[in-house]
Amino acid sequence: MAEIKEKNIFKRIVFDEIAQYLLDDGIIVFHGARQVGKTYLMLYAENYLKSKGETTLFIDLEDQRNLEILDAGYQNFLSLLSEKFDLSLFSHKKKLFVFIDEIQYLKNPSSFMKLVADHHKEVKLIVSGSSSFDIKNKFKNSLVGRTINFEIFPLSFWEFLTFKNYRAVPGKIFTSIKTDEMSDLFKEYALFGGYPEIVLTKTREKKEKKLAQIIDTYLRKDIKDLAEIKEIDKFNGLLKILAAQSGNLLNVLELSNTAGLSKQTVERYLFLLENTYIIKLVRPYSRNIRSELFKTAKIYFYDTGLMQILWLKSLQKEIIGNVFETSIFSELVKKYGRENINYWRTKDRKEIDFILSVKNDLLPIEAKVNFGQFNKTAVNYFISHYKLKNYKIVGLKGILKNEHYIYPWDL
Repeated sequence: MAEIKEKNIFKRIVFDEIAQYLLDDGIIVFHGARQVGKTYLMLYAENYLKSKGETTLFIDLEDQRNLEILDAGYQNFLSLLSEKFDLSLFSHKKKLFVFIDEIQYLKNPSSFMKLVADHHKEVKLIVSGSSSFDIKNKFKNSLVGRTINFEIFPLSFWEFLTFKNYRAVPGKIFTSIKTDEMSDLFKEYALFGGYPEIVLTKTREKKEKKLAQIIDTYLRKDIKDLAEIKEIDKFNGLLKILAAQSGNLLNVLELSNTAGLSKQTVERYLFLLENTYIIKLVRPYSRNIRSELFKTAKIYFYDTGLMQILWLKSLQKEIIGNVFETSIFSELVKKYGRENINYWRTKDRKEIDFILSVKNDLLPIEAKVNFGQFNKTAVNYFISHYKLKNYKIVGLKGILKNEHYIYPWDL
């Protein structure tokens, strides 16, 4: 961890929410895909606590020595702490903050964390894991009520601007010059995605290579090893098929036939992909929950750069296919949460890209690269049926006709 320079650690938007829980008793857990910035977020939190005069320790479980100590038992962990600190100096009010990176590598992280939480209130655990699927299998019911969970995603567009050192203030009305600059930057963001290392990488060629490495690491570690998938080639083939279908309705039987996998295996792989934060199955909006659960889902990737490398083997120069729609989905997830997003479709194929549900309010959202592509038929039907007034069309090109037309940064 010493190689990471403090000047390169940017503040993530989610940190303001995390900071509210740093002094509470609960274990803070960061869930998320590989390389979305969980380690840097932990280091930012550690630096923040140090600036407040708090005592911290950072343990990386990719270091085999640390892993062996913690896997040897809870008492060994306490011995490690006592070698470094006088534990009598800490209490319920004056905590020792211990950061553990890659907690999923422990044989039994659930038991380990329960013992710390129940018997050592003076130790505050802040942990991260690369694989939601693996963590959820190892975090047993014994941790109920003891954890505060945060989902960490690739950068949002506003975080992307921070990483690019571009100054813009949310909520401001921009000049035409500024709007053109922002549009160009969002195009870059949509084309290359939001993985922090990719954003900071200068050339397209290097971005492509690093995205390919992220995919390789994911397949090699999270999937092949942690999920024990033996048909890795077929799994890889399914990934490519899904990447080409981001934003489309999910047809499991068709996927089964195309990928050469049984329907049950496809469903298992979809579960793994969703629980390792690669894809999200978006359900149709319905006020009848029973009806909603049995309707066809749509599939979306969380990152458009990863999606394009899987689909096309390269990053494109222009926004094609469903890349823009996928980028808007990703933005909505980061701002409003992935469980608050649905889509809407009728039997006669009236369709709205996204239905955002926040505090019992509904907001229909259409994503169009060019505002001129928008057709009001489906939206008019929806707002009339549900007695709504507001809706949004999110785009990059064309004229903002009224208050319903917005740019992606105004979501």
